[in-house]
Amino acid sequence: MGIYEMRADLAKALAHPLRLEILGILLTEGETCVCEITDKVGAQQPTVSKHLSVLRDAGILTSRKDGLMVFYDIRVPCIQGFFDCLDRVLEEDLRRRQAHLEEGGHTDE
Repeated sequence: MGIYEMRADLAKALAHPLRLEILGILLTEGETCVCEITDKVGAQQPTVSKHLSVLRDAGILTSRKDGLMVFYDIRVPCIQGFFDCLDRVLEEDLRRRQAHLEEGGHTDE
């Protein structure tokens, strides 16, 4: 598998709002058990576990078992920088759209 296929697989793993929310929790709080993640996102445990597995299988997360509990953590800490960069771009786009609307323009550019 080439680098572009590997990047595409990683991007696919990130391509879900709930997975991004889970990553936000782990980036903020560090290692967290599935039960706490489930409470924070307000989804069912099987759904959260499935999304965690996708992220782990993509190499973004690590997991460890402690008795009956499973804890997840970020394996790729540089992902915070990636999200920071994306957020700056999105914020700039929103500012431009807002300015365009205030000038009486339309949003479909």
